[in-house]
Amino acid sequence: MDSAKVPEITDKRLLRGARTRGIVLRQAVDVASLDGLGSVSFGRLALDTGLSKAGIQTLFKTKENLQLAAVEFARGMFVDAVVRPAATAPHGTARLRALLDHWTVYAETPLFAGGCFRVANLAEFDSHPGPVRDALFHDQEEWRACIAAELRHALDSGEIAALDVELAVFQIDALLCAANTALQAGDADATGKARRVIEGLLAAPR
Repeated sequence: MDSAKVPEITDKRLLRGARTRGIVLRQAVDVASLDGLGSVSFGRLALDTGLSKAGIQTLFKTKENLQLAAVEFARGMFVDAVVRPAATAPHGTARLRALLDHWTVYAETPLFAGGCFRVANLAEFDSHPGPVRDALFHDQEEWRACIAAELRHALDSGEIAALDVELAVFQIDALLCAANTALQAGDADATGKARRVIEGLLAAPR
C-alpha cells in the first residue's frame, strides 16, 4: 500500500491548477469524513473554499470524478500518516505494532475532521455498486493486505502463536473501525481497548 509519486510541476498555470485541486480535495475529504461522500458537491466546496463553482467543476467535470479523487486523496494522506512511517520497523510484529501506533495517532488526532475517512464512507456506499464503492473497498483491501503481510511474517518467524491470518485481519480491522466510532462518541480509551484485544492475537508461542 503506497501512494503514487507525483511528478514535479514547473508550468505556472499547471501549478496553480494543482494547488487549487489540492485545496478542493483537502476540503472534500474533511466534508466526506463528517457527512459522507454524498455530501461532497461543487457548490458546497465552492462555498467552503471561496473558489468558484465553475472553476471547481472545470477541474473535476462530474461529481463522481470529484468523489473518486477525494477517495484517492484520502488514501494518499492515510499512507503518508500510517503506512509509510511504519515501514522503518522490521517486518512482523514490530511493523504491525508500528502500523497500529501510527493508526492510533491518525484516529485520535484526527487526520480528518470526522475521524477515519474509510469508516465514514464505506457504510454509505456498501450497497451502491459503482466506481466509488469499488475505490473504497479497494482502499480497505489494501489496508487489510498490509496487516495480513505482517501477520504472515510474524507467523513464519515464530513470533506469534498459530492463527488464522484472514480471520485475524478481519478481527483487527473490525476492532479499529469500532474504535474509530467509539472515539467519535467520546470514548477516550477506545483505541486502548482495541489495542489490548489485538495484543491478545499477537501472543508469542508457548
